[in-house]
Amino acid sequence: MSGAPKLDLTQPGPATASRGGVPRHIAIIMDGNRRWAEARGLPVPLGHKAGAEAARRTTEACVQQGVGWLTLFAFSSENWLRPAEEVVALTGLLRLYLRSEVATLVKEGVRLRVIGDRARFGEETMKEIARAEAATAGGTRLNLTVALSYGGRAEILAAAKAVARAVQEGRLDPAELDEAAFARHLYTEGMPDPDLIIRTSGEQRLSNFLLWQAAYAEFVFQDVLWPDFSAEHLEAAIRDFGRRERRYGARTG
Repeated sequence: MSGAPKLDLTQPGPATASRGGVPRHIAIIMDGNRRWAEARGLPVPLGHKAGAEAARRTTEACVQQGVGWLTLFAFSSENWLRPAEEVVALTGLLRLYLRSEVATLVKEGVRLRVIGDRARFGEETMKEIARAEAATAGGTRLNLTVALSYGGRAEILAAAKAVARAVQEGRLDPAELDEAAFARHLYTEGMPDPDLIIRTSGEQRLSNFLLWQAAYAEFVFQDVLWPDFSAEHLEAAIRDFGRRERRYGARTG
């Protein structure tokens, strides 16, 4: 649905209890750019710039940790309601990131994918996104997904409409619809669900992020503001994850 290249992967189903290790898929709600800037008496756009640098560090750290999938919540559908100058700064930073980071992503074997309503960013940015996705399509070390103009409820609603059209057009028998079939209509088609969701800045909520996909994710909330997020914070979250027993609703013993 997002227009991104399709990935030839299957959804892993939660079947048995499992314990820790390195998460296959980490998703991060990157929160705290504004507060970081305000605490230093800096313009808010500089907070977002520092946040982009933290995203770069985190991507590198995930490669080093052997994480296969990283999803970053960069711009929500609700962020369009922010002051116009902040939105302009954010979208400009996005285009700069896409232009400046592609060569590094290719070199490091990182495949970039963007999910969300990319059309809201305009034709120029859409072209930049498509070029970046195409240039990094051969990456095999890390699948980096960036959620832009993304909202979990809107994603589920769009999937429901797609299912309804398929039924109306005779391409889908409603009796054959199950969770796996429904998930194929989500932006995250072909991606494994997140094992671990990290939120920075001390807030403890999902904020409309990956609502369907987060059904059995583990959560780690950290007080650090996103621009200060480091490889050490990532390692701490992974260690926390590794101590947990994941039962997926089943009983053990």
